[in-house]
Amino acid sequence: MSVSDPIGDMLTRIRNANKMCMDYVDIPASKMKIAIARILKEEGFIKYYKVTRNNTQGTIRVFLKFGSEREPVLNGLVRVSKPGLRKYVSKDDIPHVLGGLGISVISTSQGILTDRECRRKKIGGEVICNIW
Repeated sequence: MSVSDPIGDMLTRIRNANKMCMDYVDIPASKMKIAIARILKEEGFIKYYKVTRNNTQGTIRVFLKFGSEREPVLNGLVRVSKPGLRKYVSKDDIPHVLGGLGISVISTSQGILTDRECRRKKIGGEVICNIW
């Protein structure tokens, strides 16, 4: 089955698994999806992820993180830049998510970075999604 927005599909799978309090979710792999999973791990939104390669595409298994009462750590994922409407920002217009409590994932010329890294390096790019 062909998916018109693979990144949106990844975020929706994580969002749905998070609402159902599932321990993990499997996602078809790509370089950008692996980079987004790496950022989710570094920022503490997921426990860890594991990439499984096979002859075709491979899969990413994302292990979700929950609190002591089984409440989800990840509260929101929103796709900002869509295939039909790209959203680009300059280094001066990088958005703050929930006053700095969340992060923006930005695709730059130096790779997939968080909003804090983009401000520190003084570069802009395409806003992929907001996470809080």
